[in-house]
Amino acid sequence: MTRVTLSGFLRCRTLEEADRVSQLLPEHIRLTRAEPGCLRFEVLRSQSDPACFAVTEVFRDREAFDAHQARAAGTIWARATKGIPRDYEIREETG
Repeated sequence: MTRVTLSGFLRCRTLEEADRVSQLLPEHIRLTRAEPGCLRFEVLRSQSDPACFAVTEVFRDREAFDAHQARAAGTIWARATKGIPRDYEIREETG
């Protein structure tokens, strides 16, 4: 089985944008953690740069990761965060 890990940063352009992201996060996190195959999902706001969020996602396999991406694409989260710069690395690890 190939585990999929996404890690990196969501970099808001303003503190107001970051505050909107913070308001939407609890529901986005709840829905994602409830998905089959989600092993870990964390989004943490930086204390040193409050416009930046560290993101870590781990999914059981590519199928679970792709299902997450498809589900999230149609959500309020996706519409509200569209266009916010992301600096993500996606790795697949067999093991």
